[in-house]
Amino acid sequence: MPELCLGLPKGSLQDSTFSLFRAAGWDFNVSSRSYYPSVNDPEIRAMLARPQELSRYVERGVMDMAITGLDWTLENGSDVLVMERLVYAKATNQPVRWVLAVPEDSDIRSPADLQGRVISTEVVNLVGKYLEKHGVSARVEFSHGATEVKVPHLADAIVDITETGSSLRANRLRVVDTVAESVTVAIANRQAVMDPWKKAKIDALIVMLKGALTAREKALIKLNARRDRLAEILRVLPSLNSPTVNELSNREWTAVETIVDAGATRSLIPELKRLGAEGILQLSVNVIIP
Repeated sequence: MPELCLGLPKGSLQDSTFSLFRAAGWDFNVSSRSYYPSVNDPEIRAMLARPQELSRYVERGVMDMAITGLDWTLENGSDVLVMERLVYAKATNQPVRWVLAVPEDSDIRSPADLQGRVISTEVVNLVGKYLEKHGVSARVEFSHGATEVKVPHLADAIVDITETGSSLRANRLRVVDTVAESVTVAIANRQAVMDPWKKAKIDALIVMLKGALTAREKALIKLNARRDRLAEILRVLPSLNSPTVNELSNREWTAVETIVDAGATRSLIPELKRLGAEGILQLSVNVIIP
């Protein structure tokens, strides 16, 4: 049986990645000490690795496909195909940022103020390109972790990743500039996508993962509406195309269902009730394929 070797991120992105795959239909399980998850798909062989390393393994062909960060793919300069941007992170569904940060009382206010300074970061190559773009010469040192504590005694500034900014604020750091934005991406080996079976498997995975991401921000609304109030109700109902309306055994009533933004339901449902809708249900959905 053919199989696809899939690389998955170990660490902070692991749980959110497993959750996304689970919604899309793939259930991965792994013990705390293992790097080889089991999955309910005999056509997939999965391996865990740090996101920092995954693009290198895909480039070499050790893995056919991987889920990793665009930042690490660019940092490594890996010759891989970015198949899809999958915008989710550890805590939110927003891009993450690599930011230039300094202590609150630092005199560094702009990239130009970095001239001759020391910067600590995990993304040495990205920072080097940033400095080159701004025409600044500075010493960039690789940080093995705990980057926030490197300033002010070990470095003048840091470039660190942030999703919500809470860790930077807790360490009394001030953001000077955004060096780069990053999202989670699906990457593939160039030779792998030349294999028709592997290409079809990769495409199927991406379709379902995108559908699961779309569904995270949507909800299914089902309700019953009197036929004489139906037009009013349909006017306030958003949908992907148009709401589905079905007849009930009692011809004075109809059954209506539609997909809406989950955040809109707190105001939409009371309005539907005011317009005479009954039996209103809000249901979560796992996958939406537009």
